[in-house]
Amino acid sequence: MNDHHLHTPSGRLRARALGLTFEGTTGKNNTITDVDGVGVGYTTLIEGSGALVVGQGPVRTGVTAILPRPKADICIPVFAGCFSFNGNGELSGSHYLEEVGQFALPLTITNTHSCGLARDATLQWINRAQPDAFRESFGLPVAAETYDGFLNDINGFHVTVEHVCSAIEAASSGPVEEGSVGGGTGMKCFGFKAGSGTASRSVAHGAEAFTVGAFVQANFGARSDLTVQGNRLGLTLVEPALRRNTPDTELGSIIGVIATDAPLLPHQLKRLARRAALGMGRTGGTGSHGSGDIFLAFSTANAAALASQHAALQDLSFIPDQHLDRLFEAVVQATEEAILNAIVANEDMEGRDGNFVPALPHGVIRALTAG
Repeated sequence: MNDHHLHTPSGRLRARALGLTFEGTTGKNNTITDVDGVGVGYTTLIEGSGALVVGQGPVRTGVTAILPRPKADICIPVFAGCFSFNGNGELSGSHYLEEVGQFALPLTITNTHSCGLARDATLQWINRAQPDAFRESFGLPVAAETYDGFLNDINGFHVTVEHVCSAIEAASSGPVEEGSVGGGTGMKCFGFKAGSGTASRSVAHGAEAFTVGAFVQANFGARSDLTVQGNRLGLTLVEPALRRNTPDTELGSIIGVIATDAPLLPHQLKRLARRAALGMGRTGGTGSHGSGDIFLAFSTANAAALASQHAALQDLSFIPDQHLDRLFEAVVQATEEAILNAIVANEDMEGRDGNFVPALPHGVIRALTAG
């Protein structure tokens, strides 16, 4: 196990550093970027404290950009599929994705009231970066959201076009920061501070090995539901308590992004996206009425065929459906670990009006693994 499996680039502890062990074999860094060509970038906005003044703060928000291909190839589509476990949320571009089984351009994740701006800003970015990309066509970027209004001045619209473009430009491969960063900055999960998390698995298939990576923006679940590797910790873990000085409507969601280099067709990727909900369920998520639990899976394979959109015929490779089970398992495993990483790699946060979300005490997990 290398240090990147135990710590984020800034030194925050990941779930494995507390003694948790997980099923499956990880990729190099145990991140979604273990899938070759995939990049992750953030813009994190933390400013101010005290009483809410709409338009001024406090600000606890940001933007996450996930690039399915390197910037030079970002207009080459990827095959994809999506699944809404509970639909109280937004995934822009999903209608087109469902229709044609593919998408292109960076995928962005932010807060609920900035989702449309992130989508539009992505188009502005590509028109700056590659002015001819959509001169005679159109782009339908994928943008997603979860609600951070408990801590953030969500109606202040602090995310700007430049923030989105900065996250895209910052996207890179290698180890990925986790916790209160990017779109996950103001999020909470099971009554503890959460946000951005990732993990990966390596899957053997014949003589080859494929990578499955998961990235989550975790913002769901009641404290009593928190489950860590089958242990219902939330039932007795009353302290440290979340502090509410304004009404908390318990709005919560999760956006899960699954990436793989395995050659898969759109209907197969939709099947992978469904399995991400099982990873959420392992941690105690139940898909409550107010939750937007939405998952997307894409494959970086078959790039040459997808780059030639106007050819009369194309040749594709794909894994037959009857051989997908190990990929399904990898999605469940990586999603579960990504959620726990999002919670573990965190610290207390106070936001608007003194609303306070505590970090999960690491000692609770250490005691679990020691026992």
